[in-house]
Amino acid sequence: MAEEKTYPMTSDGKAKLEQELEDLKLKRRPEVIKRIKIARSYGDLSENSEYESAKDEQAFVENRIAQIENMLQYAVIIDNEDVAKDEVSMGRSVTFKELPDEDPETYQIVGESESDPLNGKISNESPMAKGLLGHKIGEEVEIEIPNGTMKVKIIDVK
Repeated sequence: MAEEKTYPMTSDGKAKLEQELEDLKLKRRPEVIKRIKIARSYGDLSENSEYESAKDEQAFVENRIAQIENMLQYAVIIDNEDVAKDEVSMGRSVTFKELPDEDPETYQIVGESESDPLNGKISNESPMAKGLLGHKIGEEVEIEIPNGTMKVKIIDVK
């Protein structure tokens, strides 16, 4: 039997997924069902663009519900209690600067399900996170990235 994939995430990330699931089930799903009923009342379904659009949205909503339910079922909440306070680990924010003299950048390392680079959250599966995980404040680290190697110095971990 195939092993199920786990989804590492922060407790905040899990709460956001639970909220999205509730919204999909209690708001979006009923809205889509209502749209389908209205579109059906227009008659001929073969040339009914409102009906097709509503059915497409229904498929999207149902797929997203199934995806979130699966992620929550196999969620693994990140626990950093046993990790040194100055060590980069999942769930923590790390500030580093590219050497020799770039400006500092700060990212929180999260599970891929809550990754949002534009808002400072990078996936633990990303090359940057993989290169930083396990290192400590003050260390200089060479990170393999898609277009070569990047050397960074870890400034802070929170």
